[in-house]
Amino acid sequence: MVKEQEKFIPSNLFEGMTSIRAILKAGELGISDRRITEILYDADRAHSRAKELHYLGKISRERGFVLTPCRAEEIDALTIGNSHGGIVARCTDRTPVFLEEIAPEKILEKGFYVMLDGIEDPYNFGYALRSIYAAGADGIILPQRNWMSAAGVVCRASAGASELFPLYTAAPDVAAAYFHQKEYCVVCADKKNSVSAWAVDLHRPIFLIVGGEKRGIRASVMAQADCVVRIDYGRDFPAALSAASAAAILSYEVFRQNQ
Repeated sequence: MVKEQEKFIPSNLFEGMTSIRAILKAGELGISDRRITEILYDADRAHSRAKELHYLGKISRERGFVLTPCRAEEIDALTIGNSHGGIVARCTDRTPVFLEEIAPEKILEKGFYVMLDGIEDPYNFGYALRSIYAAGADGIILPQRNWMSAAGVVCRASAGASELFPLYTAAPDVAAAYFHQKEYCVVCADKKNSVSAWAVDLHRPIFLIVGGEKRGIRASVMAQADCVVRIDYGRDFPAALSAASAAAILSYEVFRQNQ
């Protein structure tokens, strides 16, 4: 139970090579300014991880981090999951990038951007980012209060996608107005006054807003929507899909229509 609660604690400890590779790649591509400061690895598993450790040792000076051998119990005490493979990274924060302050050319003319507002759990947030990234979205817009404080958990849940995405911060109202100015179609996911996602034109440029299951999307943002879409069910079912599931389904419908 204690470990489960730790997922909500702000942390820049990244678990496993998938997360570490994502951070390194994001730095190479200029997507993120997050840096690794130290990599801890299980000394007893060094032989089985020789290839990864050789690679990390080669680039450690260039990237400015150190490799520290330690005992398995030390790593287990630091981590939440058990899929780290005996290797974790301590990292710096990622500087928030405010949507209104970025250079206009950073936003693609025919892009697909998604705003996630109100997801209640960092794992679900990470799962949503994984699906949205795989579906080909170009970036994520987040409200100022978001789960990137628990960056390590989100990165592991997203299989590295959270670090590979351009992330921008903005209030939902501001984001909707910003993308309207860019001549994007602003699409909100909701049931009231909606049309089926399978029957609406979702060709780029698209700005998709998905709210959490509890709060949904605020009325002031809904008022700016060009289109409100719903996900039709295969049977009568009174419950809403999770925000992560809805974001995945709608992102893949955008992908399907834009192939």
